[in-house]
Amino acid sequence: MTGSTETEIIVVDTPQALAQDAARHISRLALTCIESTGRFTIALSGGSTPKALYELLASQPFQQEMPWEDIFFFFGDERCVAHDSSESNYRMASEAMLSKASIPPENVFPTELQDSAPEESAIQYEKKLKEFFSLKEGEFPVFDLILLGLGDDGHTASLFPESKALGESERLCVANYVEKFKASRITLTLPVLNNAAQVVFLVTGSGKAAIINDILTGKKERAYPAMLVSPHNGTLRWYLDKAAASELDAALCCP
Repeated sequence: MTGSTETEIIVVDTPQALAQDAARHISRLALTCIESTGRFTIALSGGSTPKALYELLASQPFQQEMPWEDIFFFFGDERCVAHDSSESNYRMASEAMLSKASIPPENVFPTELQDSAPEESAIQYEKKLKEFFSLKEGEFPVFDLILLGLGDDGHTASLFPESKALGESERLCVANYVEKFKASRITLTLPVLNNAAQVVFLVTGSGKAAIINDILTGKKERAYPAMLVSPHNGTLRWYLDKAAASELDAALCCP
C-alpha cells in the first residue's frame, strides 16, 4: 500500500461491533458527501459480514438518519446467477437493506444479463457507470465509498489470484473467468477501486487472521489481489474484529 493512500486499521471486539462502527461511519460519510455534492455513491459488497451491516443500516436509528433519496447504490461484483438466486449479491443486499429502507428504485443499479450473457452484462454495467458519472473517454468514476470483503485466497470483489481481470487497465467492469469455479463473475476493475474517494474492507473471523497479517504487514511477497487495492488519492480503511486481527502487531491497529 503505497503512494498517497491514507490507511487506517480499526479493530473492534466482535462482528456485531464491527457492523455498528461501520454503520456509524457510513452514515456520517453519507451526510458529509450529500452536504458537499448533493449525493452519495456507494458500491456494495457481498458476503455475511456486509449483510449484518446492511441489516443494521436498514434498522433504527440509521433507517431514519440516512438520506436515502440522495444515496445511489452500485455493486462491486456479482455472481453470474439470476437475481432471485440464493448466491446473488443483489438478492442479499435487497433482502437485508434495499427493500427495507426508503430507497427510490431508480437509485439502485444492479447488473443485468449476468446469468445469461456475462460479457454483455459487464459492457452494459460499464455503460451505466459512464452515464451516471458523466465520464469522458479514459476517465474512471470516483465512488464516495466502495465496500470490499476478503477471501481466503486474498481475492476481493471478484478479482481472484491469477485471473485475467487483475491486468485490466482500461475497462471499468469485466466478466472475469474464475478457474476454480469454472465460471465468470462480473466485477469492477482495479482502476475503479483505486479511483475511489474511500475504500473500506470488512473482515471478520480467525480464518482470515493469517492472510490479514500477510497483507497488512507486507511480509509475504505473494501479491494477493487485495494488496493491489490502494486508492490513489483516497483513504483505505480496514475494519477487523479481534479474531481477524489476532496475528497483527498491536502497533498497527488503531484503538
